[in-house]
Amino acid sequence: MRVRGRPRVALAAVVAAVIGAVAWAVWPSPAVRAFDQVIPVADGPSGDQHVLLDTTFFPPATGGKGPVVLLAHGFGGSKRSVRDEAVRLAREGYAVLTWSARGFGASTGQIALNSPDYEVKDVKQLIDWVARRPEVLLDGPGDPRLGLAGGSYGGAITLMAAAYDGRVDAIVPQITWHDLADALFPDATGAGPAEGVFKRMWAGLFFSRAADSPLAPGADGPNGPTDPAQPTTTSSAPPTGTSSGTSGGTSGGTSGGTSGGTSGGTSDKTSSGTSGGIPDGGTGTDAGAREAQCGRFLPAICDMYLQVAETGRATPAAVETLRRSSPISVPGRIRVPTLLIQGEHDSLFPLSHADANARAIAATGAPVQVAWFDGGHDGGDGEPDWVAERTIAWFGHWLKKDGTPLGDAFTVTRDGGRDPGTRRPVLVHAAASRYSGLAGASSASVRLAGPDQQVAGPPGGSPAAISTVPGMSGLLGGLAGDGVAIDMPGQAAAFESAPLAAPLEVTGTPSATVKVYGEGEVTLFAKLYDVGGQRPSLPQGLVAPFRVTATPAGTPVALTLPVIDHRFDAGHRLRLVLSTTDMGYASPTAPAVHRVGLASPTLTAPTDPALRAAGGGLGWWTWALPLAALAVAAAIVLTGRRRRADDLDPALAGVPLRITGLTKRYRDGDPAVDELSFQVDRGQVLGLLGPNGAGKTTTMRMMMGLIHPDAGEIRIFGHRVTPGAPVLSRLGSFVEGPGFLPHLSGRENLELYWRATGRPKGDAHMEEALEIAGLGAALDRAVRTYSQGMRQRLAIAQAMLGLPDLLVLDEPTNGLDPPQIAEMRRVLTRYAAAGRTVIVSSHLLAEVEQTCDHVVVMHRGRLVTAGPVTDLLGGTAPSNGSRGRLEDVFLDLIGDKA
Repeated sequence: MRVRGRPRVALAAVVAAVIGAVAWAVWPSPAVRAFDQVIPVADGPSGDQHVLLDTTFFPPATGGKGPVVLLAHGFGGSKRSVRDEAVRLAREGYAVLTWSARGFGASTGQIALNSPDYEVKDVKQLIDWVARRPEVLLDGPGDPRLGLAGGSYGGAITLMAAAYDGRVDAIVPQITWHDLADALFPDATGAGPAEGVFKRMWAGLFFSRAADSPLAPGADGPNGPTDPAQPTTTSSAPPTGTSSGTSGGTSGGTSGGTSGGTSGGTSDKTSSGTSGGIPDGGTGTDAGAREAQCGRFLPAICDMYLQVAETGRATPAAVETLRRSSPISVPGRIRVPTLLIQGEHDSLFPLSHADANARAIAATGAPVQVAWFDGGHDGGDGEPDWVAERTIAWFGHWLKKDGTPLGDAFTVTRDGGRDPGTRRPVLVHAAASRYSGLAGASSASVRLAGPDQQVAGPPGGSPAAISTVPGMSGLLGGLAGDGVAIDMPGQAAAFESAPLAAPLEVTGTPSATVKVYGEGEVTLFAKLYDVGGQRPSLPQGLVAPFRVTATPAGTPVALTLPVIDHRFDAGHRLRLVLSTTDMGYASPTAPAVHRVGLASPTLTAPTDPALRAAGGGLGWWTWALPLAALAVAAAIVLTGRRRRADDLDPALAGVPLRITGLTKRYRDGDPAVDELSFQVDRGQVLGLLGPNGAGKTTTMRMMMGLIHPDAGEIRIFGHRVTPGAPVLSRLGSFVEGPGFLPHLSGRENLELYWRATGRPKGDAHMEEALEIAGLGAALDRAVRTYSQGMRQRLAIAQAMLGLPDLLVLDEPTNGLDPPQIAEMRRVLTRYAAAGRTVIVSSHLLAEVEQTCDHVVVMHRGRLVTAGPVTDLLGGTAPSNGSRGRLEDVFLDLIGDKA
């Protein structure tokens, strides 16, 4: 395409903008340095337990001093799990410290579940360490400008450290707990963990991960092999003032996220043994058995687990121990700006835990924001970029104090359908200026119906219903979340609403009241299904367990169902199910039969109309590139108006085709068509002759505006050919083989093609074209059943639809048998005799001699000769055995000198 003047300037501006955007995207980020070191700490109730913590320190990549962020890893992970997040923060100008908590990675010690006596004391001493770093911005002597962030196990230490150390300035805890006792012994009636149902599978996963095969000493962390190199700059020399020696190289590795357990973090196997002064709970066989069962947990915690796992009930001592490691134990002591990010796909620490933390912190007057995102311990997208952006913005506002907008107080990730181009799921974020809590800003009442029903508890609690498969949801791809939930026959009762008249967006905790009839204690699991799609859907695979003492007259139970954000579409129904078993929980092993029913037909569903979803979040380039293209097009159109009067040459209005100086080159510079010029007049059947590779097809494609010439021009009836030029409606063509929809018949293909032109049906002259095709009854068969010759005939008929004034056919006799070829010659001759023009390409001399009255011979893109066939044959018919000039020329081209 040649552009002059203003089009060239406009195009240059667009190209410059695109180059600038690409350069911005690929411009190298500041180099990040990482220093490994071992920091010794003292903890324990008496402060006499000595632990070595494996850490990595990242100075701000931007240089100078910056606020510091401590990044904590999830359960089963190590400092390596959060390396990517650390690098990102360092590039934003933060100093970052990551560490492997006691009992994990290469750190010594035993796991105490974020106890104030152990892990919390460790973090306080890490804060002391960073306060001595020259790269860290201080608010006062020994008081760094400090933020903490982490997920799951790491999220809990973030909250607990903020409660016990006043130097913490802002925190971002993710997918973590408020009350660990309630998380492991939940109860939908609100009676508390002492009456709760044991979350057996999740608890087992915790202890099995801590019992992973140990690493050999030195296999990870200080003085051991490092992870695969990251795109960062590392140093073998420690920063000044490290508490102990540093390892050479970098402790790299890709981040598995900050969630705990099986939520995607790197699982680092740990070295066993006890740290100095920590009792091992026994020697010999007893100690070995405990280690096999509980790995690097403190013996007291191991004993607690073994007891509750056997009985399925929380003891007062277990509740006290678990709560000491929970924010519920420090009411009013977390007084710092807090961004709580909790996963919607989380049967371990559901959304209710973030709500409890939010209410407790907000009561102190501290700023709090809540975000429910598409992630959690049970899978989901994880939204790593969005979570990182929210975290950086939060720290930017409260630590850098740079005025970064905080966004909305409450954000919920929702399903935005599928991208029409990629067909990938799209997530949108609904936001509100106020966090409405689990009761919602308002509520809707839905009437349930159903008779009292008997439910059986199976012997041994098996087989059990399936809602979520803890820790394996991502692996099983649909056996959890909103996928397949299975209730066992005879074990579940269902109560259902009428079809909804309008959509219902539930945000919060639905509630219902049921009755349980019988005698003795019964354990049940409540679920709220969405019924109306291909199969019933259990939002996020969540259930609400409860334990109640049944009576013959019926015991009423007010149920708090799982927290969800879910849209029930119009026409769908809500189904409340009460089941006697669930695979993730402990169930009674003694067989029993009870009866359950509705104490009230009303189910209350919380809503928050203030939540408004933004668009799908298309990238800036989605809009910029089309606008740039429009700008270029407008420039070309505006400057091209001066030449529009030249598009028609009145002197050539009666000439079907004139080609002048036509040139098209390959990318390597070799010509496909080189300075080609010739003219075709009305009534002619012109043969475009030349060996394969002569440039015939390229020339024909340029005639139709499908290829832009590098030079020269083509005029059809005096109009210059450009892509989409109106004069092309007077041209019918068949180039490079037929293309049809194989499942449609021949007739349907022709009708569909003509409708696509937008021209009146009567102008198609369909019957004449069908007569030319000569397909008979096969015309109404699917094209996929056609032979090559039948497809060729149908393609020629399609080219003749509308009886165009100029007909261009590329190798039209391919696939035809001799009688069909003879008939095709007669058809083309008659077609041209009516005052129209036909151009036929071929590499067969005999075919051109018998079909055409004029010929253009091409070789390597150039014109060799042109003229009437009779003149080029020297007035001698080819049947007499002599050769004319045309035959000599063609044989020379193909190398035949005989």
